[in-house]
Amino acid sequence: MPEAAGESVHGTDTFADFVERNARFVYRVALAVARDPHDAEDAAQETFLQVFRGNRWKQIEDEQGYLARVAWRLAVRRRKPRMLEQELPLDIQAHDAGPEQSAMDNQQQAWLHAAIDRLPEKLRQPLALAALGELKLVEVARILRLPEGTVRRRIHTARQKLKQELIEQKGESHER
Repeated sequence: MPEAAGESVHGTDTFADFVERNARFVYRVALAVARDPHDAEDAAQETFLQVFRGNRWKQIEDEQGYLARVAWRLAVRRRKPRMLEQELPLDIQAHDAGPEQSAMDNQQQAWLHAAIDRLPEKLRQPLALAALGELKLVEVARILRLPEGTVRRRIHTARQKLKQELIEQKGESHER
């Protein structure tokens, strides 16, 4: 029986087991950066190829931390400017939502993606990694090679900027 994600199962563990245990996590890290499912999939595959070629996958002590750093770096290289419509996931609305609610959800999701994209890179990166919910703050700091306090401050600043922009955006929509 495999141990918890992030812990390496040495011994009879195969590379396929290693990939299966970490594939979802690596894809989510790559998607947080690339924001395109195809680019995220490519970055995830390239992550596992690099680990396999290095033949070190059994010696990795902190699987999630190590894989997140590799996937993050590869996804950053792949990130291209995109049209906003291409960035939106197709399944963001609830299945039982009516057409009006679905349209409002899509509009809100589009606004949020655009607002996040407008953040400076140094604020956007820690926010995206922290939003995954699978990484602790210390792991995000290690991935970005920044002090933990700096990461905490940047996440706080990013959230404050998004909050302020939301307040301003709601104020504009009420004036119309």
